[in-house]
Amino acid sequence: MIDNQQDTPTSDADFAKQVQAKASRKIKARRHAAPGIWFGLGMMGLIGWSVVVPTLVGAGLGIWLDGRYRGPHSWTLALLIVGLAVGCANAWHWVITEERSMHDDDKEDK
Repeated sequence: MIDNQQDTPTSDADFAKQVQAKASRKIKARRHAAPGIWFGLGMMGLIGWSVVVPTLVGAGLGIWLDGRYRGPHSWTLALLIVGLAVGCANAWHWVITEERSMHDDDKEDK
């Protein structure tokens, strides 16, 4: 006998497998809900602060050193650049970590 309906299960076992597959997809979708706008804003804030804090610490330390040890070179400028580099490396680390996490979730879903 030819079955014209492709989605119709042929036995109770097939029906149970289809129900289980749909239920597991629904549970996985609820568990891995798409991040909303607040998640994106929070991530931007986290990345921003991870750059700002080391930059300000470097500048503050440089100002303190310039006040204590006067010399031909500016500690403030040098440590501001070092703080900015450390902050950018820190932000890069956060972005790479989140990207890996998203790709790992995608691989799990397949």
